[in-house]
Amino acid sequence: MNTIAQLTFIPLATHNPRERVQDLLEHLAQFDVQIEVGYLSTTVIGKTDVVFDLLKEIYQTMSLENEQFRFHVELLSPGE
Repeated sequence: MNTIAQLTFIPLATHNPRERVQDLLEHLAQFDVQIEVGYLSTTVIGKTDVVFDLLKEIYQTMSLENEQFRFHVELLSPGE
């Protein structure tokens, strides 16, 4: 079973938000998931365990960098 997660990362209090978003996209590329980059959000599709591990690791990584951010995650119905 695959899980579909739509991610919206909004860096706050930064001078270069595009750079922060690009860093996040490069980090996502390390996982065995399909990535679809949209204008306002990114969709990842992959095995459920991989998607949830990805979410946890990304959140922890962003939190360690001591920057303020908003991270919206929307989970869609599992695909086959």
